[in-house]
Amino acid sequence: MRYISDMKKITASILSALLSLTFCLSLSVSTVFGEEIKARAAVVMQAETGRVLFAKNPELRLFPASTTKLMTALVVLDRLHPDDLVTVSARAAAAPPTKIGLRHGDTITIGSLLYAALIRSANDAAVALAEAVTGSEEAFVELMNRKAVSLGLYNTRFINPNGLPGPGQYTTALELAQIMREALKYPLLQEILGTRFADVSTASGRAKTIRNTNQLLWSDQEFMLGKTGYTRDARHCFVGAGDCGSGTLVVALLGEPVRDHLWSEAGSLMTLGARVINKLEEPVVYITSSDYDSAKVKRASGKARKPHIRKNRARQKRSHV
Repeated sequence: MRYISDMKKITASILSALLSLTFCLSLSVSTVFGEEIKARAAVVMQAETGRVLFAKNPELRLFPASTTKLMTALVVLDRLHPDDLVTVSARAAAAPPTKIGLRHGDTITIGSLLYAALIRSANDAAVALAEAVTGSEEAFVELMNRKAVSLGLYNTRFINPNGLPGPGQYTTALELAQIMREALKYPLLQEILGTRFADVSTASGRAKTIRNTNQLLWSDQEFMLGKTGYTRDARHCFVGAGDCGSGTLVVALLGEPVRDHLWSEAGSLMTLGARVINKLEEPVVYITSSDYDSAKVKRASGKARKPHIRKNRARQKRSHV
């Protein structure tokens, strides 16, 4: 009987060691993966639950670039119908590129402007949308920031509806993923973000064909609807969503130095997210030691930690970009 008891203890010890080894190997794989992601910040999240499956610098405040237009679209659809008509102002027509060439006095639907803003990332369309809701960009930005707070986003702040850089405009990979989760609740936004080409026309019949800036819509490996962004300060950005077979995953990437890496890293994050869902990997938050917060909030600390994100807002300073 003592022999059997000793064998049970030995077996239990072996199983415990194997489980520890499995976890360490999983953590090691995820840590190496975190080092391979070149974006300054990245998150893959389970859309249905909001569970973070992998993250790199998830709470680092960074410039959002044109991913900002997702929040613009949310605020617009909360207040206007896609068939409503808008008259384009001189200010909207004069917005800096990228734009679709709207002219002062053009009449166009809200739906067409949403397609232009989200597919072609048109800044003139974003300004026209903002003015359609409140009459001015400044008043519209107040609604954007209220919407962010209502969604529990305390590390996100906007200064315009198009994402052009400036002091005080920032988000995090974690909160950008949460904005996409909210956008998935709007069928029209799902349709627009998954559209490769669209014809946008004014009421007078002047039309333009636009092509989606999201290259993953043409990929054989991944079909991910999403929104891109780029400015010199923000570098390349992307937030998207796709089916992993076990549900929907949301991926957010900020501060990617090379545009083509957006697509390969988004695909890699999808794969890792699916592995975590299927319990082949552990969820990991990876923090680098070299990145600074764009809002000068904090310096990142050094190595991977598991398994979830702790928000300690008391330690975060409310400073601007």
